[in-house]
Amino acid sequence: MATINLLSWNMKQKVSIWQTILESNIDAAMLQEAKAPPAGLLGRLTGVQNYEWSEPGLSWQTAVAGLVVSEKIDLIPIKTQPLGGNDPDAIMVSRTGNLAVAMIRIRETDEKLFIVSMYSTWMNPVRGAGSKWIFADASAHRLISDLCGLIGRERGHKIIAAGDLNLLYGYGENGNLYWRGRYNTVFDRMKALGMRFVGPQAPEGGRQAEPWPKELPKDSLNVPTFYHSRQNPATASRQLDFVFASESIADRVTVKALNSIEDWGPSDHCRIMIELGV
Repeated sequence: MATINLLSWNMKQKVSIWQTILESNIDAAMLQEAKAPPAGLLGRLTGVQNYEWSEPGLSWQTAVAGLVVSEKIDLIPIKTQPLGGNDPDAIMVSRTGNLAVAMIRIRETDEKLFIVSMYSTWMNPVRGAGSKWIFADASAHRLISDLCGLIGRERGHKIIAAGDLNLLYGYGENGNLYWRGRYNTVFDRMKALGMRFVGPQAPEGGRQAEPWPKELPKDSLNVPTFYHSRQNPATASRQLDFVFASESIADRVTVKALNSIEDWGPSDHCRIMIELGV
């Protein structure tokens, strides 16, 4: 079966990673923490020319980019607009730079679907709450609300949404039940929209953490996709990157985290490879 090859990757704001993307065997990429590509590479990319990379206060953002060398797809960027906008061809977003969308047309079959890059921003409670918490589930819920702009029917929509959500799947930090409950609501809402969580998950979706983290349930299929400043690819322990697909196409989607030590790459997030069967 022929496949469309997609990549989801948090670039850690490294401009040099654009070259790595161009050297990958993919048709399009859904990117987070992306900075503007070097001018010399723009001719090898599609879609990114439409972004306002110099927008005040926005040094990096999500992006969806097609590779000119791909002979399998055409990529049509979808504009974003602030809440309250009235452009029927643009999707309203709660926060500029946290969500990017493109439509792809598969040339062989003329099938069309949306691909979406998502990034959940960290937030803090207001000063009066007397807390030093940081949390990203609120941003994830805003992204889900924004995604509703791509859904015009109960069944049959075709969307692949991927990215760095900065939250955990199936548990809370250090086994905390409160945070497990909050995180679960994100995945429950996606399911309610007809968006299935498709990975990456073990065993086919990448290697699992070793040694096994104490906070991670013994039956978890999570695979590490991120390492913090006191870790490295070998000791990475948390999955922060996730892929969802509409139920109408989910059975055609396979997801794998390139999270081996050799494959990890130059970011603190590993690459997430997504294949869509045609």
